[in-house]
Amino acid sequence: MADLFTWLQATDYHPLIASAVFHYEFEFIHPFAGGNGRMGQLWQSLILAKWNPLFANLPIESLVFTHQTGYYRAISASTEQNDSAPFVEFMLAIIAETLSSQISEVSTPADKQALSQQLESQLGLRLESALAAKIMLLLQNEPLSKSELASLLGHKSVSGELNKQVKALLNLAYIEMTIPDKPSSRLQKYRLSELGTKKLIKLN
Repeated sequence: MADLFTWLQATDYHPLIASAVFHYEFEFIHPFAGGNGRMGQLWQSLILAKWNPLFANLPIESLVFTHQTGYYRAISASTEQNDSAPFVEFMLAIIAETLSSQISEVSTPADKQALSQQLESQLGLRLESALAAKIMLLLQNEPLSKSELASLLGHKSVSGELNKQVKALLNLAYIEMTIPDKPSSRLQKYRLSELGTKKLIKLN
């Protein structure tokens, strides 16, 4: 833990990334018999609120509660890969989604655009991914493999970006595998989840 706090004080990572890395590493170290998850979430909220007051009203604990399945999947993925990147990507995605939903509650189009530009400028985040939205649209009718998705998107093969977006959507629990117990199966396909269906309705 001493090494982790020393790293936090010295790192030049963007606070959004640093806070997520700290959160994951706190979970990984597991310094307490219980409550490590909530303490990690509290620390991420604190780090972000210190950087930008916007996060004082955006508690990480509430975001995690809403996306518990994806949260634990992201932790497992980072632990298996010995890399915090999957967890960082997951946390950035749910933060972006929450900020995007807050924008939708603003009254006028002009205010929505102004708030969106302000948030993107402050946080350095794209609030939605065009490719991710296209993937979700394609999966709303039937399960598809990555190769089928690539073909429907007009690509000759499965690109790195497509793999990245599919992985991100899985971490967010917006889509799910048709054969979850065999992730690498050649028969693997993906379908829109219940959470993804709700998100798609918001996007449209």
